[in-house]
Amino acid sequence: MSDAADGLHSSGRVRHRGLAAGRWWELTVCEQMGHVGSEVGRALDWWERNPKIAQGALERALELLDLTLDDPRHRRSVARLREIARAREVLLDFLVGENEYGSTGPGLRRYFDVFARAAARGK
Repeated sequence: MSDAADGLHSSGRVRHRGLAAGRWWELTVCEQMGHVGSEVGRALDWWERNPKIAQGALERALELLDLTLDDPRHRRSVARLREIARAREVLLDFLVGENEYGSTGPGLRRYFDVFARAAARGK
């Protein structure tokens, strides 16, 4: 990951205070990743039209991914942690990196939409 990509989330500014205070960890992994997907969708929607809005959405998505990685429930599954970390890596690679993985905007949407649909079915 590039230094520029690291800087996207290293500002220390918490955007989701209620979630960071522990509420995030009450959500299922599908709900968590579905919420991440909402921010990813916003970033993708705005990337060409308004980079400042897109940047904010990307930063929020990264914050939510980091909260998800910090969720103690996920520590029991190395595979789950690896999946979440890889999603973060691929997102950054696509939006601010070299797109070494050959990702597409529609592909990223489909990936995160699966979680949102699973969360909706679970309610």
